This record gives sequence, structure tokens and C-alpha cells, in this order.
Amino acid sequence: QQRVSIARALAKRPDLLLADEPTGALDIEMARNVLETLQRLNREQGLTIMLITHNPALASIATRVVRLVSGRIAEVTRNTTPAPAAEIAW
Repeated sequence: QQRVSIARALAKRPDLLLADEPTGALDIEMARNVLETLQRLNREQGLTIMLITHNPALASIATRVVRLVSGRIAEVTRNTTPAPAAEIAW
């Protein structure tokens, strides 16, 4: 169901994709596949992706990470060399 929701959102060719826990209910292989697809869309089509997650490992693939504590921005960091999704250590 998550894959269908992502596909439906991408079919409209948005400038911004809001993804709340897009890999939460997926196995590791499918989660990597989804994240690789999102990275490719960002790189090739310039799609901006705001990915919300509780998994700190996903921060390594982001270009910018906004960390919230108690609903407030606690830290904003920029990652100039995001890792490929295939390299995420789960």
C-alpha cells in the first residue's frame, strides 16, 4: 500500500514530495528500492523530498537534515555528500 501511495503521488509530477515514514512497513530490500527511486528522482528530475522518519540511519542519504525535539527544531545540518540508499546500514 505504501508503494501505491508513493506511485500515486509521483504520477502528478509534484515539485515537492512529503513522505511520512515511506519505508516503515516495508522489508529491507523493498525499503532500499523505494529510497533508491526517491534519490534518483531527486537527482534526475530535481524533485524535492521531505522525508519524515524515526530512523536515524536514513539521515545519511539526505542533503539536509532537520532534527526535531519536542516539536521544535533542535538542529539543521547539511550533508554535502549523501550516501547512496544501497549503503544504508539497517
